[in-house]
Amino acid sequence: MPETNRIEYKAQLTKEKVLVEQLGSGIPRILETYGKECFQFSANFLRMVFPSAEPVNTTEQAIDQAIDQAIDQVADQVKALLSVMINEHNRSELMDFLNLSHNHTFRQNYLHPAIEKGLIELTIPDKPNSSKQKYRLTVKGKQLKEHIK
Repeated sequence: MPETNRIEYKAQLTKEKVLVEQLGSGIPRILETYGKECFQFSANFLRMVFPSAEPVNTTEQAIDQAIDQAIDQVADQVKALLSVMINEHNRSELMDFLNLSHNHTFRQNYLHPAIEKGLIELTIPDKPNSSKQKYRLTVKGKQLKEHIK
């Protein structure tokens, strides 16, 4: 066997030896780092629960973060629409509140994005084109409106 092949073969064996020595060492290393309380045994299962390094958010903090993220994602037109809504309003009332005259622009830039994001809802959802259709804030829309103020 040529000398270069022997060196390569020894390097390969050394590399494999290191890898083989690491096999089966996972549980002891976990125990060193986390302790036995991470292991929960039942009749048929082993469950390992590792503590999180990051603090867990409370529900209120999680809601605030979600609302802040939603505010960032909502267009200024939708924010303006939410700010003028009080109770139930028809399309022409909302357009008057916003001083808009072009129906297509209102629907495309204000109304549809707010509906798609679940911020406002239709009072007659089965008949979206009804002449008696009105719109109202959802719970999510009310929360977002409060945070926008």
